[in-house]
Amino acid sequence: SLKNALFKIRHVIGLIKDSPDWFKKEIFESLNAHEELIQLLENAIHEDPPLTIKEGGIIRKGYNKELDELLDMTSSNKQWISELQKQEIKKTGISSLKIGFNRVFGYYIEVTKSNLSQIPDHYIRKQTLVNAERFITPDLKEKENLILSAEEKSKELEYRLFQQVCEKIMNHISSLLTNGRTISWLDVYNSMATTAVKNRYVRPNITKEGPIQIMQSRHPVVEQLLDEQFIPNDVYLDHEKQQIMLITGPNMAGKSTYIRQVALLVLMAQTGSFIPAEKADIKVVDRIFTRVGATDHIARGQSTFMVEMLESANILNNATSNSLVILDEIGRGTSTYDGLSIAWAVIKYLATEPVSQPLTLFATHYHELTELENLYPSVKNYNVAVLEENNQLVFLYTIKPGGTDHSYGIYAAQLAGIPSRVIHNARLILSSLEEKGKAESWEIAQREPSATPRNTRPKRMPLAPGLEHESYSSQKIISQLKSLDINNTTPLQALIQLARLQKSLYKNKKK
Repeated sequence: SLKNALFKIRHVIGLIKDSPDWFKKEIFESLNAHEELIQLLENAIHEDPPLTIKEGGIIRKGYNKELDELLDMTSSNKQWISELQKQEIKKTGISSLKIGFNRVFGYYIEVTKSNLSQIPDHYIRKQTLVNAERFITPDLKEKENLILSAEEKSKELEYRLFQQVCEKIMNHISSLLTNGRTISWLDVYNSMATTAVKNRYVRPNITKEGPIQIMQSRHPVVEQLLDEQFIPNDVYLDHEKQQIMLITGPNMAGKSTYIRQVALLVLMAQTGSFIPAEKADIKVVDRIFTRVGATDHIARGQSTFMVEMLESANILNNATSNSLVILDEIGRGTSTYDGLSIAWAVIKYLATEPVSQPLTLFATHYHELTELENLYPSVKNYNVAVLEENNQLVFLYTIKPGGTDHSYGIYAAQLAGIPSRVIHNARLILSSLEEKGKAESWEIAQREPSATPRNTRPKRMPLAPGLEHESYSSQKIISQLKSLDINNTTPLQALIQLARLQKSLYKNKKK
């Protein structure tokens, strides 16, 4: 294995010898193919040695003269044994006669009991079996001593020679370990470079101070799992204009994906990797703090909300102005007003605490928090864009400035397969809560909902909502295409318009 590895290192050295000077200094000059070790291992160690190291068969023929003589002696004596068997069969006329070996009795001549009358007088009985007798002869015993002596000596000599080879290798152990470390770094560089080229990554500009500004950022994992194209988004964080991005929007619209991808890209950049984006300026952060997901530690007596609060406490107590913080749904594990109050206070602390003020991405369904933009200059509202038609949604996965006052949780419940009666009743209660307050909503919740199919499931969300009600002729489609202002149409708008036209075309074909 060591020899094969050194062969590979020799090949790697040949590949990178013409690399830029900075790379050669870091990689090329620290690699050593150890040609003398390659030659040693090539000459000394058999190409296919056994798994054990004390039973011989390790050292290649031609490496040591004494070993070669012992091996030749063993080989020639074993050939003598084979010839002896042929001679004894011919002399005695016993065709089943054979010469064998075991560790207890050594070499022996075995004759079946039916042929015992034909054995010569000089055969000496050694062992009796059920169906055969075993014999030895003076000549056979003499050869046995020579063979066993040569075998034992050759095995001992091979083991000593193997140890000597190991000692010679140990003299180079420091350089071999350097080879290992260098190859491991080269593997990291190569993997990063391959991934960057394959997935269209760019080199970020790393700074000690300044903003985190990433143009058209993408999630490095999610984009590989999607069948369709990943929708990229920009991000901008600094301590003067936009320290906290407060992100609202529907369930499943991409808030969590967005804040996590920002943290991942910052981490990737600080490991030396290129990142999935069009352009990036990223300041070095001392730590990345995250509070995402919902977990509990029941065995420790910690509910999901307590775990959430413990993680939040760790962040607030340890984050610095050089940290990056991502917070997903702070305060959701308790009553609405409790949770809203905690989330509000956390944002205020992050925005005003003079010691910390870390760059922060804060995703929430508490729409009341969007008012904080008016109270704290470093807080800026963003939301995830959607299209809404006829109680149907199209998620655009685009982060845009401004807040939103809808979470569309009932729509998410509908997509999950919640029964239609439950969805219908939830809409009534929500409407009442929004318009008339708690008391009247409680009365409505006690009533039976109006008749709806009991076992129906929600239909799959159409690509472009509302198109099932439209019927365009081919001429109208052509007319719309001609009137489309390409120069003033964003890629996202173009995709939406294309989906509408495609849907209407299919509709006409079915008719």
